Amino acid sequence: MPITIRLARPSDAPALLALNTAFNGPGSQTPEAVAESLRSPGPELVLVAEAAELAGFCCCLLKRSFCYAEPSAEITEFYVSPAWRRQGVGRSLLEAAVAQCKARGAVEITLLTGSDNLPAQALYRAGGFSPTGELHMELS
Repeated sequence: MPITIRLARPSDAPALLALNTAFNGPGSQTPEAVAESLRSPGPELVLVAEAAELAGFCCCLLKRSFCYAEPSAEITEFYVSPAWRRQGVGRSLLEAAVAQCKARGAVEITLLTGSDNLPAQALYRAGGFSPTGELHMELS
């Protein structure tokens, strides 16, 4: 089945919310709030993989800082439904995300993944990503 990678549309909100719930667990978002976010995305770029249904999504945050001459990007969320894994969906989605970020001027693209998420690490490495050795920290 052909896979289409495209920018998310507000009409994708219910399917995107279902995918995100499968990925991150239930949250407080509503389809209406997701649709509004997609209408006014700010520096966020949301791509979807579409086959017979929405098979996955990728969120990229475009960042600018006075510290650097060029913008950078971060892949903040990346999910492919288990039913669509190992069918080229993840690879196509990652390639499109990188291309879209570069087309918007990003010279560096970063992402975070779990240290135990070996399938995702393999996908990212195949896409040209490599560990940086930086330590990820957060304030909770």
